Amino acid sequence: MKFKFIALFVLLFSPFLLAAQGFSLLIQEGTASYYGSKFHGSPTASGEVFHLDSLTVAHKLLPFGTVLLVTNKKNGKSVKVRVNDRLPSRSNRVIDLSYYAAKEIDMIREGLVQVTIEAISVDQMNHLVDYFEGKPHSGLRLRRYFPIITVPVILYDK
Repeated sequence: MKFKFIALFVLLFSPFLLAAQGFSLLIQEGTASYYGSKFHGSPTASGEVFHLDSLTVAHKLLPFGTVLLVTNKKNGKSVKVRVNDRLPSRSNRVIDLSYYAAKEIDMIREGLVQVTIEAISVDQMNHLVDYFEGKPHSGLRLRRYFPIITVPVILYDK
């Protein structure tokens, strides 16, 4: 009987465990700004040419090609962006968005907003943990996740 109760508990609450894990993919919080038109057509640190209408960002440390979910904390609007440039290490900002990405989260008028930066999946978070192993990553909140294992339970009536 005790086993049936535990099995039922796990089956009922495992979706909540997955949801809780999904909401904890936070990498960083802080101030975001966006690129002005004077940078349009200029090369980025990754070698790509910057376009105002791209969904790209500059970050101090995250590897080029990393896709992030950036959310404006004031209005809750989010956008998926890809890292293709670097911020100066002395910058007080945590991220610099392209004009189009900034427009998607409605920050053009303010210019500077508080944002959250999240990994888009548990796999991506684990990849970042591996990437930064043994490397300095000040200001980043990185932690490994392990997949939740679900075991099918067959309940027999006696």
